Amino acid sequence: MSSATTPSATGQHQLWSVDEHLDDILTTVHPLDPIELQLLDAQGCVLVEDVTVPVSLPPFDNSSMDGYAVRVADVAGASEEFPAVLTVIGDVAAGAAGPDGQPTVGPGQAARIMTGAPLPPGAEAVVPVEWTDGGLGAGPVASMTAHSAAPEGASGEVRVHRPAPARAHVRAQGSDVRAGDKALAAGTVLGPPQIALLAAIGRGTVRVRPRPRVVVVSTGSELVQPGEQLADGQIYDSNSFALTAAARDAGAIAYRVGAVADDAETLRSTIEDQLIRADLIVTTGGVSVGAYDVVKEALTSIGDPDAEDGLGAGSGVEFRKLAMQPGKPQGFGSVGPDHTPLLALPGNPVSSYVSFELFVRPAVRTLMGLPAETVQRPRARAELATDKALTSPSGRRQFLRGVYDAEAGRVAPVGGSGSHLIAALAQADALIVVPEDVTSVEPGTEVDVVVLG
Repeated sequence: MSSATTPSATGQHQLWSVDEHLDDILTTVHPLDPIELQLLDAQGCVLVEDVTVPVSLPPFDNSSMDGYAVRVADVAGASEEFPAVLTVIGDVAAGAAGPDGQPTVGPGQAARIMTGAPLPPGAEAVVPVEWTDGGLGAGPVASMTAHSAAPEGASGEVRVHRPAPARAHVRAQGSDVRAGDKALAAGTVLGPPQIALLAAIGRGTVRVRPRPRVVVVSTGSELVQPGEQLADGQIYDSNSFALTAAARDAGAIAYRVGAVADDAETLRSTIEDQLIRADLIVTTGGVSVGAYDVVKEALTSIGDPDAEDGLGAGSGVEFRKLAMQPGKPQGFGSVGPDHTPLLALPGNPVSSYVSFELFVRPAVRTLMGLPAETVQRPRARAELATDKALTSPSGRRQFLRGVYDAEAGRVAPVGGSGSHLIAALAQADALIVVPEDVTSVEPGTEVDVVVLG
């Protein structure tokens, strides 16, 4: 952790600001080392090097239509009343061999050609089949007769009812990208279109920073797996599902661990077992000052420099109070021999989710290797749409759930400020930010908005 921004140096009970806590996290967490991955395994990852085009796209002149490859002069005066009559000398299908294996189109000739097929020697343009009689001797047709059903369709005569200029319906070699061009720049996140481009230029693997593996652990003896029967005093475990989904939404490979009972040794053992598959560990619950806050109990004492394995080696987790609402209690540090980052979040559902968006998501996206200016959610300014003033505690940065209308430039609060109101959270697509020095926000005031959607 960064000592330069550690308010606890002035007193153990010093409040950290939201920005100080986030800065400490982002100066400690570093991008994962690059690896070479197969294309589909690289989806969602960040390129670490520029990719240059080895072969032009398209690699040859090819037809953009099903039709006939022709010479321009042969169809120059073609019309419905006086069609150009051409001799069909053969078929050119997609995947056809090079020029030596294709028919050469001479004066008064045409070759049936399919979409994506190479333009044969001698041809200067393609006329769509809809501009012809399809070789059937009648009026214009809508499609070609399948070669398998009528192989003789590749010979005989075709009547062309319209002229075509040079290069009509021809995709030129290199019209997409040319050999030597930069296909993708380092820092690009690989989505489906980027994967398609890499495949199209012949790249089977690519060097990227892998998607971080995030393990989510919820704590509390009162938590029950959804789908099971609730007993008195129990509630369903929603936090681990919310945070695992949020980690995946941020770009991580996320693993959810079933709720751990309020026992420090069990929690320590669980975290130790998860280190083998974790680039980042997130816990929820047990970070406050109660008698059963086991995350704090289990992790505060670790960091024995003589430990050779488990959580002790290279470990240290600090628990803090932040000047924010919700989400005042937070923990951050590292565990295990590889100094795996660990963020300990509060247990109340809204506190947990808001904390994830503010602190964990930026950490995940930093591990991915994304630029610093893109790791946080986008922000906007919007007019507060409410019937009465919003109140906020002095000295705390408050994050209220809201519904944001980007087109109108307005945001409306949804639900109350309680940190247990999951239903209101489900309706929200933004967080309304009330600064530490503001205790009341009047309707119509322009406020900062963290855009979640």
